Amino acid sequence: MVIKLRSEHLLEIENHGKETYPMECCGLLLGKISNDEKIVIQILKAKNEREQQQQHNRFLISPRTMFDSQKIARANKMDILGFYHSHPDAEACPSKFDLDHAWPFYAYVILSVKKGKTKTMTCWKLSKDRSIFESEEIVRS
Repeated sequence: MVIKLRSEHLLEIENHGKETYPMECCGLLLGKISNDEKIVIQILKAKNEREQQQQHNRFLISPRTMFDSQKIARANKMDILGFYHSHPDAEACPSKFDLDHAWPFYAYVILSVKKGKTKTMTCWKLSKDRSIFESEEIVRS
């Protein structure tokens, strides 16, 4: 499966990562599934609700934000396809923490932001047995 993001979505994620640096940014990816493709239609920025001293390498999306995002998705005939977050001064690879807190099916877009500049953006999906992340291709649409 691949994930399709428009150029403006990629730019929105990059800008969010730069705005929040040196803390992690986070948000949701809303859209539809068609022919084994996750097609992102809307990005929803989320506030990182993790305790301030942990925000440099952890993020948390509140249950309220998840509920509100689900309502927005349903009202617009979309689904939550996944999430994005940044890795300040780190690679765009899932951490052990990411692995422990991820759910199968969802796309996990990770943006590397080093010294305030965006670098690599990758996408991952947790395996069904929850043991590893598998790479998902990001396709610009």
